[in-house]
Amino acid sequence: MNEQQQSPAPPIGEQPFVRPACMDDLEALHALAGMADGVMTNLPADRGALEDRIAWSDRSFEADILQPVDEFYLLVLEDVDGQVIGAASIFSRLGAKWPFYSYKVSRVTHVSRDLDRIFSTHVLHLVNDFDGATEVGGLILNPQRRKGGLGKLLARSRYLFIALHRERFADTVIADLRGWIENGASPFWDAVPGPFFGSGFQEADVHNALYGNQFIADLMPRYPIYCSMLPKAAREAIGRPHRGSEPALHMLEAEGFIQDGYCDIFDGGPTVHARTDAIRTIQNCQPLEGEAGAVISDGDQPIAAAGQQKAFRAWLA
Repeated sequence: MNEQQQSPAPPIGEQPFVRPACMDDLEALHALAGMADGVMTNLPADRGALEDRIAWSDRSFEADILQPVDEFYLLVLEDVDGQVIGAASIFSRLGAKWPFYSYKVSRVTHVSRDLDRIFSTHVLHLVNDFDGATEVGGLILNPQRRKGGLGKLLARSRYLFIALHRERFADTVIADLRGWIENGASPFWDAVPGPFFGSGFQEADVHNALYGNQFIADLMPRYPIYCSMLPKAAREAIGRPHRGSEPALHMLEAEGFIQDGYCDIFDGGPTVHARTDAIRTIQNCQPLEGEAGAVISDGDQPIAAAGQQKAFRAWLA
């Protein structure tokens, strides 16, 4: 490990700060994953899967690269007492191992002159529009610590890491938010991918968290799906976030992410996107006075970051 990758002490005093995850965080991350409202795709409550994620993240932070390949960066929020109370992640490049699928919602109109009738409906198209994009996700914070701006610190630290390592990331960033759930079931799953997979939502949710959603892409038909043929509950779930994902959606929209008719092929949750250099935290970065290789981003609560790769730290300025 070179000198710039060594882990220094927190940059300022006694306050929570964000740093790269390490294998010593396994138990704390496992506990955090268990706090999630349902299965968390990017932070599964499975010890073996978490070990693999941490190891992948460790390799990614250590790699010397000039462009995104297939890296995964796992960040944790450490409290003043040394406890890990939150986590967030970044996938550098989607579609590296297999195509990244989304549904794109569009509108089609049919006209019958004989019946003097016009019928308009939405259609779901299976697309790969975000192949090669960077994805931010895995945002989770201990429910007892959701105050004092720590959620925003954790979320925005990902953008400051991107700003300090711009060559490692794509020109587009997306976020896939968890979809609408009713009584432990997903109306979208039950109506669209579920019949092709042959399993209930809970079982598929666990499989999705551990192994990804490629199994859905393998089994789903490639033809457009007319939303008017779906049950009402499934139609209403398209692009609708889970209750627990609404605060994350508001933070993403405040950063400049937009909803543009894309949704997840698993549960229909909204997929939002932004140009990387137009993300507000990145756009508002300025050099941090007196700190080499450090930046600060303004906002309602300015945050600062410094350090390359494993030495990265972010904190409330």
